[in-house]
Amino acid sequence: MSDKAVLLEARDLEKSYLMPKGRVEVLKGISMRIEAGEQVCIMGASGAGKSTLLHLLGGLDTPGAGEMYVEGQPFHRWPESRRAAFRARRIGIVFQSYHLMPDLNVLENVLMPVRSLRRWGSPGPRARDEARRLLDRVGLGHRLTHRPMELSGGEQQRVGIARALINDPDILLADEPTGNLDAETGNRVLDDLFSLSRERKRCLVVVTHDPSLAARCQRVVHLEDGRMVSSKTHLPSARETGIPTHPEFTSTSTDS
Repeated sequence: MSDKAVLLEARDLEKSYLMPKGRVEVLKGISMRIEAGEQVCIMGASGAGKSTLLHLLGGLDTPGAGEMYVEGQPFHRWPESRRAAFRARRIGIVFQSYHLMPDLNVLENVLMPVRSLRRWGSPGPRARDEARRLLDRVGLGHRLTHRPMELSGGEQQRVGIARALINDPDILLADEPTGNLDAETGNRVLDDLFSLSRERKRCLVVVTHDPSLAARCQRVVHLEDGRMVSSKTHLPSARETGIPTHPEFTSTSTDS
């Protein structure tokens, strides 16, 4: 790790779920650190624990054992109400299944996190202007009054990206953001997500099983059967920088 500020830190995270046929252990002692502004990809086969880890990083769930810190603060010990308030202010989440409100139009969906901060009061003109700007940025400025059912899957995901960014969060979490999209649409969504992350210098953590998505990130963490088996730094791709670079990993380190 470099001398940049550590934004997220997991220490020996464990998580299991009680199922009808017994307890299933999903995470088995995950430790990692993520720096401010870093772009990290979490990879692994289905069932490896990727989404569960992302949920713990975002405070959507709490570990069965171990500790989760945000800027050195014990995130895992906070009550849900405090974690929810922190997420609304500091964390933007892009879900694989979009999770848009079907009865709200595009603009209203993007403004939902603002409403949560205002305790469901009406967002002001500045917030509405920012929502329109973000929707313009992802190519949906002409779709403000459309409802989710009137959009394609790619368009819905781009609404999700704008929604995740509306409160200018320090942390962006994306769970299989292109899992339901065709390759061309998925690449457009990733272009939006990574360029907005770079422009705003925000930490980005992406869960995927897609190596081409991983190639865009600065670091790739591999999970296998609930354990972290590798953590590798990666040279930026030529696509991202415009400068040809060797595609192989350049150094290897395992966080502890």
